[in-house]
Amino acid sequence: MSNLPEKTCSIDQLVRHPRLVAAAIAGQKTQQRRDGVYAHPGETFVLQGVKFVVMALDRQRLGDMTESDATAEGYPNLGAYKDIILKMHAGMTWDDNGLVWVHRFQRSDLLSN
Repeated sequence: MSNLPEKTCSIDQLVRHPRLVAAAIAGQKTQQRRDGVYAHPGETFVLQGVKFVVMALDRQRLGDMTESDATAEGYPNLGAYKDIILKMHAGMTWDDNGLVWVHRFQRSDLLSN
């Protein structure tokens, strides 16, 4: 039995924005940060007919995000990621100690056998 936290939202809500869906399908997006748990490792979801597998679920401080994390989120750099997140969530401030759940995923057709 695992010690995974209970899910707070449906896996089909994990990646929703059309630009981010396109980035995931293109293999440019392999992570999604959320304030809740949307999926557990091993679960699958489908975006426009393409199947993805959740590989890992980790807890992370926003201040621990790296440039490569921002790229894996589908953004060109950490600054762009921060700007978009703050625009999407009116009234939010960036708190380096804020905790998020990092959902790491891959296209199932790109997994090695």
